[in-house]
Amino acid sequence: MHLRKLILFLTTAACMASPLAHGAQRQPNFLFVYTDDQRWDAIGVVQREQGEHGRYPWFQTPNMDRLAAEGVRFRNAFVTLSLCAPSRAAFLTGRYNHLNGVANNHTPFPVDSVTHATLLHAAGYTTAYIGKWHMDGQRGQRPGFDYSASFVGQGKYWDCPVEINGKPTETKGWVDDVDTDYAIDFIKEHRDKPFSMVVGFKACHGPFDPPERAKERFEGMKARSVPNFNVDAIYADPTAQKKQRSYNASEATNLNAEVSLRYFRCISAADDNLGRLLKALEEANILENTVVIFSSDNGYYQGEHGLGDKRSAYDESLRIPMLVRYPKSFAKGKVLDQMVLNIDLAPTLLELAGVPVPSVMQGRSWVPLLTGKKTDWRKSFLFEYFLENAFPNTPTVFGVRTETAKLLKYPGHEEWTELFDLNHDPFETHNLATQDNSLLTQMRGELEKQMKTVDFKVPDYADKGDGAVKKAAKKKGKKAAEE
Repeated sequence: MHLRKLILFLTTAACMASPLAHGAQRQPNFLFVYTDDQRWDAIGVVQREQGEHGRYPWFQTPNMDRLAAEGVRFRNAFVTLSLCAPSRAAFLTGRYNHLNGVANNHTPFPVDSVTHATLLHAAGYTTAYIGKWHMDGQRGQRPGFDYSASFVGQGKYWDCPVEINGKPTETKGWVDDVDTDYAIDFIKEHRDKPFSMVVGFKACHGPFDPPERAKERFEGMKARSVPNFNVDAIYADPTAQKKQRSYNASEATNLNAEVSLRYFRCISAADDNLGRLLKALEEANILENTVVIFSSDNGYYQGEHGLGDKRSAYDESLRIPMLVRYPKSFAKGKVLDQMVLNIDLAPTLLELAGVPVPSVMQGRSWVPLLTGKKTDWRKSFLFEYFLENAFPNTPTVFGVRTETAKLLKYPGHEEWTELFDLNHDPFETHNLATQDNSLLTQMRGELEKQMKTVDFKVPDYADKGDGAVKKAAKKKGKKAAEE
């Protein structure tokens, strides 16, 4: 069925199923707030939980901690592709990136996509998108949303131009403060009817530039090292890795270097704005009728495997924070260990609103987990990353993760295959794929099963070639010629 016809069919079904269509009790509001590049453990409550094993025991996020204390915290939340635009598209569509039309950072979001916003709008919700969109340099009102106040591409931290429903508008101040102002105005205006709002912060994407109030936070603090710090990624270009190791080593011994502390200061400032949003909901007397969800678009390496940034498939890149608050239906201070994914967000919002979840969505609603119902939950999931020519040091990778193991495959490079027993090797430092074993056989079978389940394929528009290998070969050839 063509997507436009599918939208028409689903919106009709949503209207028929919606409690609003029958004068039932008001549906909950939704506020989904997410940061950019915030790793799963960059939250105060997680650092306290980790104790002596926490890398950043000094880090504080009182408002994120409040959500955890008043709601549910998923300790094992992951993205299916660790990159900004693809993860944002997965949150919206509930579909894997090889099918939803956005598998890299330079592809605009398809405007006719079926999303939680299109379906909630059909069910009577007013929908809004505030802040960072980052689907290539896509302009205009954000597809599927009734209202948007959003900047183009990466924007900038200070005085960032914003498009209000597509109309360019100048702003003054720190970008996430400004976007929070727009979000608060939306809350005030729509307090009396159901709404669903997404707020995308720019923090903590680099280059890190926190507001004045946060510029001296955590001064002098240092990070603890971890077993996989500077353990080279198997695919690494030795020359590039040597430079990264040198940088990471200095950061490990002296995290009060400005670039690293600015990362955490940006998260802390975003936490301030999360607190402002919660206060606005309280003042509007709708906090208890609003499902508040907080997350990030992907994880972020801080020297683990000798890496910075994200993209590849080690847990520091795949794993994200995930907090859900809705005391009307969910327990307070609950911690869950089941594996949840970014593609689960859309089905969850729809079920909570009483809207049918379309079969094209591949994620699963968290409602059974959040309400304590017995359910046969996922035991594994597929992840993927497709080489981007602009970032040739990270090759295409796909694989499968279970609760206790991970298998990574790099197309065209069987010698790079990685297998980790996460029970005994949570830092992914001991590759077990170099010889046949029962775990390898089991994980190969699970990978094949998951690929079939999600209809895995490499998108036609994905960048071609193995940039990492080509770049390394070019450097070696140049060196040989010089010698």
